[in-house]
Amino acid sequence: MDRGSIIDGRKIHSGDVVLGLKSNGLHTNGYSLAREILFRKMRLKVTSRLPGSAKTVGQELLHVHKNYQLLLGKIPSGMIKGLAHITGGGLVDNLPRILPGNCDAVIETKNWRVPRIFQLLEKNGKIDPQEMYQVFNMGIGMVAVVSERDAERAMLMLKAKRIGQIVSGNARVRLKF
Repeated sequence: MDRGSIIDGRKIHSGDVVLGLKSNGLHTNGYSLAREILFRKMRLKVTSRLPGSAKTVGQELLHVHKNYQLLLGKIPSGMIKGLAHITGGGLVDNLPRILPGNCDAVIETKNWRVPRIFQLLEKNGKIDPQEMYQVFNMGIGMVAVVSERDAERAMLMLKAKRIGQIVSGNARVRLKF
């Protein structure tokens, strides 16, 4: 690959837009904690229906991880300044890996609907919201950072939501609830 084409976050700067691509479940996030809550605290079985859902616990836990490559492959070269796969560590630990040292990402958690499974885990596990965003993907499986001028086009192409903004800072994620 041409080194100039690598998406490594170096071109990210204050004023850029953070886009979130929807996850289809837990992906690879927080299975130990999810099992603790679902099986021990809630006393559910693999075959139990999740409260408020047509799915069983087993169906929810065995969702195949979503592949974002097909969507990302359609984006013109240079449009995406940074990409973060939201796996273990959630938004709080994964997004800083692509941020330059002088930028923070401000994430507006109300800009997307958090899937039912995460709401259930938070409520029944009595987990602090900050910790939820550090353990789980909370419905955002991939983050793309683009310039303001490319945001609308990228949102359409990626089927993404605008979930935040890049501001001056120290390579941290600031969650706004």
